[in-house]
Amino acid sequence: MRFHHHGPHGGHGRHECGPRGWGRGGPWAMAWAMHEGGRGEGRGRRRMFDGSELRLILLKLIEESPRHGYDLIREIEARSGGAYAPSPGVVYPTLTLLDDMGLVEAKAEGTRKAFAITEAGTAELQEKAEEVEALFARLAALGEHQARTSGGPIRRAMGNLRAVLQERLGGSEVDSETLHAVADILDEAARKIERL
Repeated sequence: MRFHHHGPHGGHGRHECGPRGWGRGGPWAMAWAMHEGGRGEGRGRRRMFDGSELRLILLKLIEESPRHGYDLIREIEARSGGAYAPSPGVVYPTLTLLDDMGLVEAKAEGTRKAFAITEAGTAELQEKAEEVEALFARLAALGEHQARTSGGPIRRAMGNLRAVLQERLGGSEVDSETLHAVADILDEAARKIERL
């Protein structure tokens, strides 16, 4: 079982959307589709947090520790118990906006950027401390609700898989050997699940 995407004329291709050109037709398309199946910011759904709220959540997490974009997605997902993961198409522009506002600063680490808080960002969090506390309480409440419902651990694991595949395979420089190796790992996981 390989995760191929067929273009409109039957050939192999991928949608040019999302960070670094990866849409939902890439090698992690199945993981994305399964993971997006009941929540998140899919088309036609109301966002769980609006733009200003997400900015504060990201800023608070960056204050705790400098982080990369995909780290922030995974951390938000972990804190919500797998109930919510902002899409890369929302997180990355928000980080750029925070950078433009002078609240964070981007530092290159190889091919990736890590974001660290600035003095202005710390002051912003202090000024809006009550709102930040309420936002993280909402995340925790989501996690508690998710823990009481079925499928929570699976959604969390799928979220981790999505983030790792996106980070590892998101660049145009990925070679075919790596793609085949990842596909083999996914195939083996599928076989083990079938045998349960």
